[in-house]
Amino acid sequence: QSHQAVFEAGVAGPDLESQLRARGFTLGHFPQSFEYSTLGGWIATRSSGQQSLGYGRIERLFAGGRMETPSGILELPPFPASAAGPDLREAVLGSEGRFGILTEAVVRVTPLPRTEEFHSLFFPDFEQGGEAARRMLWSGIPLSMLRLSTAQETETTLGLAGHEFLIGALERFLSVRGVAKHKCMLLFVVSGGEQIVKTARKEALAIASGCGGVSVGKTFGREWNRTRFRTPYLRNTLWEAGYAVDTLETAISWSAIPGIIREIERALGEALAEAGEEVHFFTHLSHLYPWGSSLYTTYLFRLAEDPEENLHRWRRLKDGASRAIIAQGGTISHQHGVGVDHAPYLPAEKGPLGMAVLGDLCRRFDPSGIMNPGKLAG
Repeated sequence: QSHQAVFEAGVAGPDLESQLRARGFTLGHFPQSFEYSTLGGWIATRSSGQQSLGYGRIERLFAGGRMETPSGILELPPFPASAAGPDLREAVLGSEGRFGILTEAVVRVTPLPRTEEFHSLFFPDFEQGGEAARRMLWSGIPLSMLRLSTAQETETTLGLAGHEFLIGALERFLSVRGVAKHKCMLLFVVSGGEQIVKTARKEALAIASGCGGVSVGKTFGREWNRTRFRTPYLRNTLWEAGYAVDTLETAISWSAIPGIIREIERALGEALAEAGEEVHFFTHLSHLYPWGSSLYTTYLFRLAEDPEENLHRWRRLKDGASRAIIAQGGTISHQHGVGVDHAPYLPAEKGPLGMAVLGDLCRRFDPSGIMNPGKLAG
């Protein structure tokens, strides 16, 4: 009746989901690391699943639980809502193991949707695709995912798809419809009962058409869904072929998105210029909100023979992009957490008082500083 489930925090994503589905429910939380990550890890890093638009980020799904700390046990009752002071769940979310170890979590679950459709659209350019996505969000259509690729990512995706004859036919079809050189792909997912899905699909396609979008059906969407968790495996394959790949992400208001994409990609493009190396990069909007969006950039660079040089190249890329994010006013992390890589940039976002508060919390829960030291706050 309450649509809540209790798990030990170490349960892996596939095991959690299979147990829920056997009972007709889903958590709906599918980060790209789904096959390798755990419920406790999602909570400790403020994870965001690919379909968070419909199911919510982990902070919406995490109802309560238990955290074992050096100072004692913190119990978090799973109230539907409470005005009894600050919500201590917020202290656990994103704490990255600095305060203690989450041992039990109560999560809010949803009945499995009877129908789920993955659709793909193409727009003449990124601006028109973004306008369509915003209108879909503002209209309140019950979508579970929106994902908008830049022209560079769209070109890369089509190039990696194989099926040369089919992709060529698609390119010709889109060109006739006025969607050619700068085209951008938008994926949207509708989940729910048959009538809800039918109505939502119709409204979404009407908005897309009004913004110059061309629907190409469900084929690309189904293929994306089939391969959505393959990237960790692709990373190893690319390394063996002599290339390193990494990702970075942020979130910012809609008006600032064009500028921050431009500056992040400029920083990546210039980072290895002195070494005479080129970098391939591409970006998509992965988690969209009425007031802004996260953006997710993938970048690839050639490996050197010296491992230390490879680490140096990665640091130049990561540091340059992180400085661009801070300079443009974006968060240093929308879903990947802080850890070690983002720690130097956290004070610019939290400010002196905010960092002091984080330090106070660390000392309150962990007076001796033994819990995952060096992460989040020094």
